[in-house]
Amino acid sequence: MILVNGHAAETVNALDRGLAYGDGVFRTLRTHSGQPLWWADHYAKLASDCNALALDCPDSTPLQAEVRRVAEAGQGVAKIMLTRGPAARGYALPAAGNCTRIVLSTPLPPHACSDAPSDITARWCTLRLARQPRLAGIKHLNRLENVLARAEWDDPAIFEGILCDDSGWLVSGVMSNLFWVRQDELFTPDLSDCGVAGVARDRLLRVAARLGIRSHIGQFRSDAILAADEIMICNSVIGVRRVARLDDVTWSPTGWTTTFNQALYEDLD
Repeated sequence: MILVNGHAAETVNALDRGLAYGDGVFRTLRTHSGQPLWWADHYAKLASDCNALALDCPDSTPLQAEVRRVAEAGQGVAKIMLTRGPAARGYALPAAGNCTRIVLSTPLPPHACSDAPSDITARWCTLRLARQPRLAGIKHLNRLENVLARAEWDDPAIFEGILCDDSGWLVSGVMSNLFWVRQDELFTPDLSDCGVAGVARDRLLRVAARLGIRSHIGQFRSDAILAADEIMICNSVIGVRRVARLDDVTWSPTGWTTTFNQALYEDLD
């Protein structure tokens, strides 16, 4: 089922600014038995992203009810898209907001199922992300950089691509956030200039704090993860996965991915 502004539909206005400019935000989350997982975290992120773009954010309760309406009977993936709505052409913001709200659900993909391999193969992407602090961390609808990065490979054995910015600093995976452990301490790139700060990333940092694991958020070059004991990617659909191979470099498991993936789904304040 697809809901557009609360009604079953499969189309939007051709003048919608989400289509014309990517003027909007989105969230992707797992559902289980019709219930959205980590709803409080996802809604808080959605509200924050809307605020950053001066978009009206719908109230939590009716939006959650729409997610429940479209959710798969078993496990699935729900997506929420909010745009600035239809308006006359031109970049100037419309005088009055008339946001478009799209809520849809799809079955859980095979790579996110419980029996999917926990170890993945990744590659370095040649595309470099542009730095724009005004948009950093926001899950906005203009994801063309990610589309072009993902187009760099068609080998089904490669699960993810690792991205750097235009100065060579590590940022993330194409569809995931990036973490690594070295000498029992957790590291992840700073996303103040570009990249998406995902809900799974936030939860993983909170897990580390709860477990008493020292975390570092900063600017790192590629050699930082090449020297890691264990590399991980995470997002709200797949949880935490271990990077077993990155191009021609391989790592043996040390147990950190299992620890973090189990703790990720425990209740957190």
